[in-house]
Amino acid sequence: MNPPEMTREREKLSDQCDICKKTFPNTANLTVHKCIDPSGKQYRCDICGRSFSKKNHLTHHKYIHTGEKPYQCSICGKSFSQKTSLTYHKYIHTGEKPHHCDICGKSFSQKSHLDSHKYIHTGEKPYQCGICGKSFSQKTCLTSHKYIHTGEKPHHCDICNKSFSIRSSLTKHKLIHAHEKPFHCDICGKSFTHKCNLTSHKYIHTGEKQYQCDICNKSFSLKSYLTTHKLTHTGEKPYHCDICGKSFSQKGSLISHKSIHTGEKPYHCNICGKSFVVRSNLTAHELTHTDERPYQCDICGKSFSRKSNFNRHKYIHTGEKQYHCNICGKSFVLRSYLTAHEHTHTDERAYQCDICGKSFSGKRDKLRHCDICGKSFSWECAIYTHKCIHTREKPFHCKRCGKSLSVEQYLTNHKYIHTGEKAL
Repeated sequence: MNPPEMTREREKLSDQCDICKKTFPNTANLTVHKCIDPSGKQYRCDICGRSFSKKNHLTHHKYIHTGEKPYQCSICGKSFSQKTSLTYHKYIHTGEKPHHCDICGKSFSQKSHLDSHKYIHTGEKPYQCGICGKSFSQKTCLTSHKYIHTGEKPHHCDICNKSFSIRSSLTKHKLIHAHEKPFHCDICGKSFTHKCNLTSHKYIHTGEKQYQCDICNKSFSLKSYLTTHKLTHTGEKPYHCDICGKSFSQKGSLISHKSIHTGEKPYHCNICGKSFVVRSNLTAHELTHTDERPYQCDICGKSFSRKSNFNRHKYIHTGEKQYHCNICGKSFVLRSYLTAHEHTHTDERAYQCDICGKSFSGKRDKLRHCDICGKSFSWECAIYTHKCIHTREKPFHCKRCGKSLSVEQYLTNHKYIHTGEKAL
């Protein structure tokens, strides 16, 4: 090797990292490289110690600590800590979904959502829980699942202090306080707090039920409804009360049950102040003030304010009774009716009223009795009407003259005074 070549080789070696042996074209690049930590991330957060490979990534990360949200939507004014979050948010206003599935053609506003969607076609579940071994198609689902084992709820509402295991649940919850309903039905104009509620609502217009049970062939509009339905075949009750140990097949049933122990009724009617355990009951109650009946039977045209009453009505036309007693063979329209019936064979009275102390064989029997005078009724709605006698409450108001009445039917009959029609 001649002297000039030896000189160039020595210069090359002098710009070599003595730790990883990587070489660089000049000393300046080597200096920068040595500042990088072993993971290859040279920019470190001085608050939490987390490192990043790019300076702008560190800058965006620091917004988590400062709470700064410099990127604002020019349409609605909502602010974000990252520019990409603002970009995705704008798709809500434009309706743009630039990422398309090449298998089924479904479109998404974010590429990550498309990637997660593709697992539906492949059946792949790459994220596995290290505790119970359960696998998931999305990393966020695994993260949420792990909180079941730890009981951790790191996201807190700064208004009511309620805690949540995932941030998206907190975001949805805050809409309750803001009374914001950003999701609108383009068919009837009805608005919803959550996107999933809008999706469910649209099936009323389309009648689509794409999820079918492979055991009984019953169809459902949402996958979650099918999942819940399948538990009726398996008898599985995965939701357990940590106070009394009672188990339930649905999460909503567990939440309702816990109110027995806590007495909490977090959902309040803005018109009359009445409180409810679950939001769906509040929603159904609010319809009593508006006279709205969104559930209509396509066979006879009768309308209902509650979906449960609508579903119960349908069985009049079909005559279907899918729940059968294993002891006497009697069939019932609803599972709750079967459960109440089964207690007649055991003489068990498991449901006791906390106010009057009276015991009942079925939960519905308990709900259909007056805890003030002990009188029982065939329908739960009759209880509410009856109690107005004791409370002297008149919750049904005429919009024309302002008169208040204790019974909804009384209000209906009263309206004929203004219209001149004859009551049926």
